[in-house]
Amino acid sequence: MAALLFAAAPQAAAVEKHKVAIIIDDFGNNMKGTGHMLSLPIPLTIAVMPFLPSSRQDATAAHEKGHEVIIHMPMEPLRGKRSWLGPNAITTDLSDEEIRRRVEMAIKEVPYAIGMNNHMGSKATADERIMRIVLSVCKEYGLFYLDSKTNPHSVVPKIARELDVPVIENEMFFDDVYTSAHVTRQASLLLKRMQEEKTMIIIGHVGPPGEITASVIQSHIPQLKEAGEIVFVSDLLAPKPFFLP
Repeated sequence: MAALLFAAAPQAAAVEKHKVAIIIDDFGNNMKGTGHMLSLPIPLTIAVMPFLPSSRQDATAAHEKGHEVIIHMPMEPLRGKRSWLGPNAITTDLSDEEIRRRVEMAIKEVPYAIGMNNHMGSKATADERIMRIVLSVCKEYGLFYLDSKTNPHSVVPKIARELDVPVIENEMFFDDVYTSAHVTRQASLLLKRMQEEKTMIIIGHVGPPGEITASVIQSHIPQLKEAGEIVFVSDLLAPKPFFLP
């Protein structure tokens, strides 16, 4: 009687979890929701505006809570008041030297920062001269750049690739409308998109919507964890290719 041979069943490949990175903008001025956001028991990427009364304090507090810190660099918008930008913003009328000086000052103002994104900036991020200088400084200081995508015609991805600066792009906002109903709808949309996309990036804010956004995120933590893994935005950067000599 012939022996029965059984092939070993191949082990099922580990299922990779879908991932989401949550960035919270506008720290640095002790804005509404600051304490609540920092106390959330999930990894957050905290974007701190430089040159403000609590910039250093907020960056340090975020780091001590185990969050990731990036610089939230104020940049000129197509519309809106210049007063919304805060001090030492990057505007298109500045010289190359002054742009560089302000970016370097901002890096020194925000301890523990490992990256940068833009505060407003719909005009500046579409300007090749401006972004080439900003991204060159980021490269010199070893920072990645998160394009907040306040302008669909941003030149950031193109210039970052040319300069070999690690870059990643925002995909949606929690609180572009400051109501609980809207932020809750955005959280539901995020959960839906997490089922369809391997990675998602979303930005929220402290300030006028801060407490609303923090409360909605907090109430959705169980669903977010069920849908995937909550990570820092730096965890989603594409790894550099590795070549054997």
